[in-house]
Amino acid sequence: MPKNIIEERLRWVLPITKKEVRLVDMSKVFPNGKRTLERWVSLYKRYGTKGLEAKSTEPKTEEKETPIWIKERVIELRKKNKLCALKLKWKLEKEGINIHERTIGKILKKEGLVRKYRVKKIKYKYIKAERHPGELMEIDVKYVPGSIQNKRYYQYTAIDTASRWRYLKIYEEQNNYNSVLFLKEVINKFKYKIQAIKTDNGSIFTNYYNGTNKRSDVSIKTIHALDVFCRENNIIHYLIDPGKPAQNGCVERSHREDQEKFYEKNKFKSLLDLQKKLEIWNNYYNDLEHCGLNGKTPNEYLADYQLIKPPKVCT
Repeated sequence: MPKNIIEERLRWVLPITKKEVRLVDMSKVFPNGKRTLERWVSLYKRYGTKGLEAKSTEPKTEEKETPIWIKERVIELRKKNKLCALKLKWKLEKEGINIHERTIGKILKKEGLVRKYRVKKIKYKYIKAERHPGELMEIDVKYVPGSIQNKRYYQYTAIDTASRWRYLKIYEEQNNYNSVLFLKEVINKFKYKIQAIKTDNGSIFTNYYNGTNKRSDVSIKTIHALDVFCRENNIIHYLIDPGKPAQNGCVERSHREDQEKFYEKNKFKSLLDLQKKLEIWNNYYNDLEHCGLNGKTPNEYLADYQLIKPPKVCT
């Protein structure tokens, strides 16, 4: 039995070169076709055994090959911002460089800069609902990693599911008062009327699963301060199902961006330092191209939407 590729190819080529078997007859039982067998015989006659070594079929030069400086720019942006191929395409277009996202993907794959995703056994098809700015705002709280001057802080996050515009604020505590205060600030910062919010079932957002609410008597249930505020401002408060954070997917994805691209790359000397850097990071995020917006930034989406429909005044 042949032990390598050369021995396997010699097994087919030698009987033909020694004129023991005709090439036409050998090609009838050869599994790879007559053209391949002819090429092997020609290489063996010209270069001997070395001609049968396996070589890459990838072309060394290409007429329309991407210039090296563009490849280096793609790699530089990928390492700096960890953007996907589509976002890199949009980013390069603003620099005057036109390159297809699949070409960018090939460059990233060849450099080993592609993230390895887990293979999903079940694939779901979701119908994307078209929303308007302010129609649904997702709100959640993220623990600021580590401690700053021996103190723990909390990041409140609100993100508009239509425009991906978001607002971040740091608080020393997570409680009912700060939840209401944060929503007031979001209403003042956002240009459009907020019609509904969606949160998890934490005690800082709802009393539905806490304290006396666990009893069967509905009359003794207390109303959360956030629900009172939402009722006064005609805002619907949705709750996700317990243990289903994917239902708050926009804000959860936003928190992953914060962790990977902000908290893991920065150190903070004080609360003021954290607040300043977080404001810069949030402004950068609102000016970043999003796949869900077809290459627009949240601020660009809101500006274009404003040209179509005037903003609703918050009463």
